[in-house]
Amino acid sequence: MMKILRTPDSRFAKLPDFPFAEHYHQITPELRLHYVDEGPADAPPVLMLHGEPTWSYLYRHMIGPVANAGLRALAPDLIGFGKSDKPAARKDYSFSGQVAWIRHWIEALDLRDITLVCQDWGSLIGLRLAAESPERFARILLSNGGLPEGTGAPRAFRIWRNFARYSPWFPIGRIVQTGSKRTLSDAEIAAYEAPFPGSSYKAAARAYPSLVPVEPHIADVAENQRAWEVLEQWQKSFICCFSDGDPITRGADAQFLERVPGTKNQPHTTLHGGHFIQEDDPQTFARLVIDAVSKG
Repeated sequence: MMKILRTPDSRFAKLPDFPFAEHYHQITPELRLHYVDEGPADAPPVLMLHGEPTWSYLYRHMIGPVANAGLRALAPDLIGFGKSDKPAARKDYSFSGQVAWIRHWIEALDLRDITLVCQDWGSLIGLRLAAESPERFARILLSNGGLPEGTGAPRAFRIWRNFARYSPWFPIGRIVQTGSKRTLSDAEIAAYEAPFPGSSYKAAARAYPSLVPVEPHIADVAENQRAWEVLEQWQKSFICCFSDGDPITRGADAQFLERVPGTKNQPHTTLHGGHFIQEDDPQTFARLVIDAVSKG
């Protein structure tokens, strides 16, 4: 039986710049997923997938502009993060498992004509979902992420993976600050810490770096290769908007520009900031999303 933790609501009181109503979806009778859902319910959905160790709070400066543009802004918390439930054991997490959890939510809401906005682990999960259910997705905006096929990882990622695996000290808020160029306020750092009242709540944040299939022996290499086969035939709009200051994913957009047909003649844009570009350049990122939907 999976042991599941639920962060107390009191941990999320008075979050700065996060006035959004809570929405929940039961994946199983025991496992609950939280998501933000702003804007008209019948508008084209913009699915914003966060990575790790963040949560939907990462998109707080983009949700409002996207919803105010007449779109439906959706930002789920991955299982193990944010206001979503958190299985307590690292063995409870897998790449395919997280894809399945988010797929369950997408299908329950019957989301279609989706604009996928993704970064970090959000890109691994989102690109798999788009490849496995292409009929639900209209376009993709990818920032600071990828879809590894077991061919290696940059040194900066290997350092991060070892830190997540072995360090007795794992300060989530400080980690987000390290991946951002601008200085976060104490309240913002606390907001990133809010989902994790103790070390037992951090199993997902600890586990996911080791689950990225950057080496042949790691699970999901074959699944990602199959996803790439779909992306190599992807004719719908695919926009790269990587940042100029991320040591982990710098240059990773090149393979998408080369291999994905839908990248041709798109307004690819270099955003200014670090790995967590939603903290550093959210206005430009949001504008790119709105413009992409408006152009069809």
